[in-house]
Amino acid sequence: MGDKLLIRAFDVEVGDCIYVRIPNATITGADAADFHMLIDCGTKGAASIVESAVQQLEALLPLRDGGRRWLDLLVVTHEHEDHIKGFDPASFANIDIGNIWMSAAMDPDHPQSTETHELRALATDSMRAVADSGLPLDPEFGALVSLYGINNDGAMDALQNRLPEQNGIDPTYVHAGMSSESLELPLDDAVIHVLGPEQDIDRFYLGVENVLGLHSLQAANAEIVSANGTTVLAAPKNIGLGDFRLLQSRMLSSAFAFAELSSKVTNNTSVVLLIEWRGRRLLFVGDAEWEGEYREGKHNGSWNVMWHERRGMLDASVDFLKIGHHGSTNSTPWNDLEDGSSTEAAEILDAILPLPTDGSVPTAQALVSTKRKNYKTIPMSALLVELGRRVSNTRNYELEFEGAGFEPTDLPEYEDYEREWLARPQPHRTDHERLLNAVGFVDVEIGPND
Repeated sequence: MGDKLLIRAFDVEVGDCIYVRIPNATITGADAADFHMLIDCGTKGAASIVESAVQQLEALLPLRDGGRRWLDLLVVTHEHEDHIKGFDPASFANIDIGNIWMSAAMDPDHPQSTETHELRALATDSMRAVADSGLPLDPEFGALVSLYGINNDGAMDALQNRLPEQNGIDPTYVHAGMSSESLELPLDDAVIHVLGPEQDIDRFYLGVENVLGLHSLQAANAEIVSANGTTVLAAPKNIGLGDFRLLQSRMLSSAFAFAELSSKVTNNTSVVLLIEWRGRRLLFVGDAEWEGEYREGKHNGSWNVMWHERRGMLDASVDFLKIGHHGSTNSTPWNDLEDGSSTEAAEILDAILPLPTDGSVPTAQALVSTKRKNYKTIPMSALLVELGRRVSNTRNYELEFEGAGFEPTDLPEYEDYEREWLARPQPHRTDHERLLNAVGFVDVEIGPND
């Protein structure tokens, strides 16, 4: 195990908390030491879930003088709670952090994301107004509103201010084209490349047409007012109640549309990392999404932008894939068209995880940190089965559950989203692995290719 790279995905339900150990990759004087990194720490569940994960993380980190643990690099892919909820400085009180990388889109002073920041601010105000209004919401809209909760403010303050101050460092806001070499991390036999997001956030991920629509919504949103320090949806005095209800409906429709767009832009500005280590390639994609194809000057998915701008780095098979967005259908490029016609997304998947030919078996590995809880179609079982055709670390969970004495029918949404796919090989899932072994994490080991 000492000469293998380790990826450990802690079971944090719907969320990511992923530890990576690169063996003998850090140069410290005349000696080589392991390089330790953490990618995200969040959950849609209770804070205690990620607190437990950080406690487990501590045991994996080396001790330094004074009895404190050492983490070489902390990577924050994007600012959704299922990726940042666990960054309470108190939880990291016993861990010294050498470097903090965050998406360029999270930099409040980034000059090429001013429109994206305005969109985020407008979506936040609108969604908090909806939450304060007490209006009944279906689960889908309720989940969207929760993305903009007040708890995110504290997590962002911890990441941008308190954790850096606690460690005597400044966060580094990264974008495509940067790497461990350009950022002067002392690595040997390994390079960490940043493939996303591109530096020009507004251009690639928001698009001109959405900037114009954003300005229109800002003008239309004048009826979202502040009363007694609390943002509410209030009826103007110069129109009738019926007219206001119609206006309110239109406002809500627009607000939800732009909140959804803001959420997509946040996913698409996830930090995407390609780790190259001794002939191996490992891809960590945060919640990067894909669209049908790349369009210049329009809103684009991160995968499409990478295929257009960073194809030289992406157009080759990988040895490991961290499946994006907890198994969501729009966050791993694949051909989901029923007519079988090809897409840019399918071309990308065939490049990074090609289907075996001539009777060969796949050698790549993958895992997904997930739980079918907050969103019924996350994970998308059909996608996981497709990925199961392309990787080696798979399970037939129906057989595994039967062997363990667990009734598969007890799974959430079994009839609609599990029954058809459960007996077909899928990559390892944190939710199902928890039921089988209860250790609280899933490990993948990668040996060198030399």
